[in-house]
Amino acid sequence: MTSHQTTQSMKPATAAKKLGVYLEATPAEFREGVVTRAELNALQTDPPAWLEELRRTGPHPRPVVAAKLGVSIAGLARGGVTEPLTTEQIEALKQDSPEWLRKERATQAEVRKEGARIKQRNAERATRPDDRRS
Repeated sequence: MTSHQTTQSMKPATAAKKLGVYLEATPAEFREGVVTRAELNALQTDPPAWLEELRRTGPHPRPVVAAKLGVSIAGLARGGVTEPLTTEQIEALKQDSPEWLRKERATQAEVRKEGARIKQRNAERATRPDDRRS
């Protein structure tokens, strides 16, 4: 019995998400076709000029905008940011530092701090002998 290697492919939206770019800003040939796993790997290891430019200047999808601003995606929505932003727009927001952005960054910092505390607590519990088993 011979095994057949099937070519794994994905929709352009999935590939754009994996590449961290906004689908609507990609070239038409990318949006209208399918992307194989091999093509995705090639785009990741040796990005073409259009991909490098998109990653550098945007427009960026919400997860990338949120990460660059140091807030959650929900925090973006609470701040009224629902559209993709360019790198320039993100930098302008950082410079202006509106109240909502300061508040969301503080919230995100608290979430990270709490996550670290829980991780530490769980690690301590895992290494501590269980006194109840005696």
